[in-house]
Amino acid sequence: MQFMKNLLDTFFSDVGVFDAICVTLQLAFSATLISSVLGIFLGLLLERARFPGKRIVIRINRTLMGVPPVVIGLVVYMLVMRRGPLGRLNMLFTIRGMILAQVLIITPIICGMTYTSLLSKAPAIRTFAKTMGASPAQTQWLVVKELKNELYFAVVTGFGRSISEVGAVMLVGGNIKGHTRTMTTTISLLKSQGIFTEGLTLGVLLLVMAFIIQSLADFFQKGDKTDENY
Repeated sequence: MQFMKNLLDTFFSDVGVFDAICVTLQLAFSATLISSVLGIFLGLLLERARFPGKRIVIRINRTLMGVPPVVIGLVVYMLVMRRGPLGRLNMLFTIRGMILAQVLIITPIICGMTYTSLLSKAPAIRTFAKTMGASPAQTQWLVVKELKNELYFAVVTGFGRSISEVGAVMLVGGNIKGHTRTMTTTISLLKSQGIFTEGLTLGVLLLVMAFIIQSLADFFQKGDKTDENY
């Protein structure tokens, strides 16, 4: 037992697992929070607004929902590099730069999912609110309230996309041990070194963490009760 404990302590300290966990959680929660605010707001705005070229904007958003993360990582890298437009902000190889990259990846996903949900359900909700004499602000709040489960699912999807990201955060963050190394980039590093058992162990740990966070989110969300018997 003591041997296994020493082995695990050595493994965790050598690859910086504890630091990677902290960076992963900080990155995922920060990026998801920012992306949720932006994505839901833009989804609501896109559903309500009427302007020339709206279909093009929707197609661009849907394209960005599936853009390879490494492309976003390269774009952000070029923006925050020393000679880039945002070079003065010193965001390269920092968690702030990684958050920026993930926000650009996740926001279109949450925006697109929000817009799709609104498109199918919001008109009926607004019609009902109008017959009840609700003000525009009350109507909008009712729309958000009635679609809270759909919005929650969009946020959870964004969080899952964030916590599993590799390419973009590795490009922008540099995979620096104890500073910008995440659990996924640690797994990638272990794989490149041929250390498959430890990489798989870390992958299982990541899945367990994601499951726990998801379970806690479901518990506090207290929304749809249809799955209580499953």
